[in-house]
Amino acid sequence: MKDSNFLKEKNARSLWHPMTHPADSLANPPAIITSAQGVRISDVDGHEVVDGVGGLWNVNLGFSCQPVKDAIARQLDVLPYYSTFRGTTNDAVIELSEELRDFYEPDGLTRAFYTSGGSDSVETALRLARQYHKIRGDEGRTKFLSLKKGYHGTHMGGASVNGNANFRTQYEPLLPGCFHIPAPYTYRNPFNETDPEKLAALCLQALQDEIAFQGAGTIAAMIMEPILGAGGVIPPHESFMPGVRDICTKNGILLIADEVITAFGRTGSWTGSRHWGVQPDMMATAKAITNGYFPFGAVMIADKVVEVFESDTSGKAAIGHGYTYSGHPVGAAAALACLAETKRLKVNENAAARGAEMYAGLLALQEKHELIGDVRGGHGLMCAIELVSDRASKTPIDKKSGGVVQDVAYRSGAIVRISGPNIILSPPLVLTSEDVQVILSSLDAGLEAAAQ
Repeated sequence: MKDSNFLKEKNARSLWHPMTHPADSLANPPAIITSAQGVRISDVDGHEVVDGVGGLWNVNLGFSCQPVKDAIARQLDVLPYYSTFRGTTNDAVIELSEELRDFYEPDGLTRAFYTSGGSDSVETALRLARQYHKIRGDEGRTKFLSLKKGYHGTHMGGASVNGNANFRTQYEPLLPGCFHIPAPYTYRNPFNETDPEKLAALCLQALQDEIAFQGAGTIAAMIMEPILGAGGVIPPHESFMPGVRDICTKNGILLIADEVITAFGRTGSWTGSRHWGVQPDMMATAKAITNGYFPFGAVMIADKVVEVFESDTSGKAAIGHGYTYSGHPVGAAAALACLAETKRLKVNENAAARGAEMYAGLLALQEKHELIGDVRGGHGLMCAIELVSDRASKTPIDKKSGGVVQDVAYRSGAIVRISGPNIILSPPLVLTSEDVQVILSSLDAGLEAAAQ
């Protein structure tokens, strides 16, 4: 490996970073991570911290999950790649498909279509939703509904259903026919409603109003995260997702659950949809499916959709979509090992327990620090604090102060992620109580520094 001075000097000269202004990487060089073990990462200077971000929501099992690494190595030795396009497949992906069918049985999902990651999975689900209606003769059902503040990846379709202008405005015009309803976000919403149950009812009414305005017969699908992640960790009232399911069913609209973040135990349940007692028509997954060790994803599909495609005799069900790496054997092997470890370790139970500790700790920090306007969590290991410069007006904190919180927390022992005014926490699901305390104390130091 090149020495640290070389790496620091050359980083921004030769690459652009995602979700960052290119000039910012020049002015503020990122931490250069060179090794990781368990839930801790180390940078080029040898500074070790607890990973409060979990890679990017995806390293559920930590950075030293030997069974997954062994599975990747074994698969590379026997079949490092082969296509699953028409005419060929591989043994690993067949075995994985059967395992996923069993895992997702409570969600009513029985088929898998494989992708290279979360954005691919969202794009695939949107395409299959339109095709489903065309096979059935509902040619006019082409529109999509989603939530403001929702995040659905970076492809053109995903950006179009995204509910955050940061991922949209520089790439417009986007896909036509995408419409957004208010999110059940109690801290900020157009109804000025702070009661979660009442807000859920208002947002459900807004969904019905939008369907009536657009015409139910023009809408292909509603896509939503069971708990909004990148938008600031926004958990809805327990009535919300079941209400969406009911409205979609009554109007012939498919429900796509974007579970790129929430599947595989993150919420304390095995899936976010299951957390709310909902069976979607399709589910986009990725990230934790291979623990971040290999780019891989899947769209899981319910029998309602399966039957329409598999019984078609017109030829309309021929899937003219796929990726070079769909069903990659190394990714499938990694996913098989990852799924086995995920279930063996019962990471959903640890996520629920450690998440409760983190949420309680964040509420205690709110009592101490005026900079914290809102604390969100209580559903597994996905939490956020929203930073404000004034609680009464809810004025978001300035970018510089938010950066101070992040930088000081890193120096104090934990890496956290700032997104707008939000500090988002999504650590590995094998976190211990001691690790939770490290994250909380590091945030405490960061908030103290920003206040000064």
